Amino acid sequence: MPAVSWKEFAAAQSAFAAEVRAAFGAAKHHVLATLRGDGSPRVSGTEVDLRGDQMLLGSMPGARKALDLRRDGRMALHAAPEESMDPGDAKVGGIAVEVTDPAEARALLSDPGADPAAFHLFRILISEAVITSVASDELRIRHWHPKRGLVDTYRDG
Repeated sequence: MPAVSWKEFAAAQSAFAAEVRAAFGAAKHHVLATLRGDGSPRVSGTEVDLRGDQMLLGSMPGARKALDLRRDGRMALHAAPEESMDPGDAKVGGIAVEVTDPAEARALLSDPGADPAAFHLFRILISEAVITSVASDELRIRHWHPKRGLVDTYRDG
């Protein structure tokens, strides 16, 4: 599964990436899906930080979601939608890679005093981004993939 950094995603599809960024920036809490050791899904609340050229997420030490991601980085993020589907419902799928270098973690968080032992920090590599919206009676699905680019489809409601 090809996956790219937020910077590469934004360079490939700047307007769409800006919409995805806005969706994740509209609320503090989002939904993270990970894989348990037995392969079944786990859904957890999480915060996403779009900081500069990076999509980051953090976790308390030893949290189940962090242990899931350490074992198998495949994940999906769902920007918690507001009460309506306007401007759309955003999702990102990809790979979470733990930032294990303490100096790099401090630099990413812009906090030289941060104690990296007090949290897990993951960088998200994106294999897909989707925004689903409703206009009139049509469902609009915009789906981006590193190899296929942006595909825009409509379904009647």
